[in-house]
Amino acid sequence: MTPLIAIAFVAALVVLGALWMHSRRELIRLESRLEEALSNLDRLQRAFVRFAPHPLVEKVIGSDDPLAGEVKEVTVLFADLAGFTALSERLPASTLVRVLNGYFDCMNDAITEYGGHVTTFLGDGLFALFGAFEPNPWQSNDAARAALGMRIALARYNEELANQGLPKLAFGVGLHRDTGLAGLIGSKQKLDFTVAGGVVNIAARVQSHTRECGVDILITREVRNALDPRYIVRELPAANLRGVGRPVEVFALEALKGANEADHG
Repeated sequence: MTPLIAIAFVAALVVLGALWMHSRRELIRLESRLEEALSNLDRLQRAFVRFAPHPLVEKVIGSDDPLAGEVKEVTVLFADLAGFTALSERLPASTLVRVLNGYFDCMNDAITEYGGHVTTFLGDGLFALFGAFEPNPWQSNDAARAALGMRIALARYNEELANQGLPKLAFGVGLHRDTGLAGLIGSKQKLDFTVAGGVVNIAARVQSHTRECGVDILITREVRNALDPRYIVRELPAANLRGVGRPVEVFALEALKGANEADHG
């Protein structure tokens, strides 16, 4: 090898080495930025899950058209506190907020334990869905278990309130099953995953009817027909509900045979 060739060869090695070192540094920099971006995405996803259920987060991230709605069979649960207006006039605002937040914590836990999702808190009420994210033939059983779990959770919470010298709470829960339009619905500024349609209206009216019936949990015939035979229900007179053009068959949900308090968490 001549001196010139040797010099050229060494120079080429130096250039290649410099290029390799540059590429190596660039690769490390890109890997660091990718790790940072993935970490930020993970933090964002975990924060998003606080406001929406995990299946919805995955759908929004992975779908080309996350705003496309679907007609699904769902079971809708409405719950509302009885006598809340009178209670709000008796308690200081700070105490009332604390009591209400504690109540919602208990109710949300009971609902999510059986696969439900609280889509909206409505003042002193809530609106929850079962079977809205994926087909679930057992959705009405899950909703009924959740309602019974809510009854037990409320009894426990009332013990806590009594120990603090605060008045007990009472609620009414209504369940209905039917098809509805499920999807992200709202304005450009704010979207919520919810269900629209008659199923929502009937569930809300059934919840209101609990006061007239003197029961805390009321279900429709459509829910009753889908329940496991172990559920104990009591048939009540058909209800003429405002905004519903037909009498609605309703049943008081009383218990689940063989269940005990431990079954409801």
